Amino acid sequence: MSEAKPHIRVADDDPRIQKLLATILEQSGYRVTVTGDGEKALDLDPDDLPHLFLLDISMPGLDGLEVCRRLKSRTDT
Repeated sequence: MSEAKPHIRVADDDPRIQKLLATILEQSGYRVTVTGDGEKALDLDPDDLPHLFLLDISMPGLDGLEVCRRLKSRTDT
């Protein structure tokens, strides 16, 4: 029986960075979900919370720091 891959969520508004990070992380054995903005980064399935978030600090709208603050109040990730 195989174990589930660790889940990483990448939030970055630059599609090139999204693709680069997803490729590297997937090749390293992680399951990756990608989003382009902070609001979507907070849209979480409680049964499938990421083990790690990679957040762009300078996203428009909700930046990575605000996403981090909100995540800390909602999860233990």
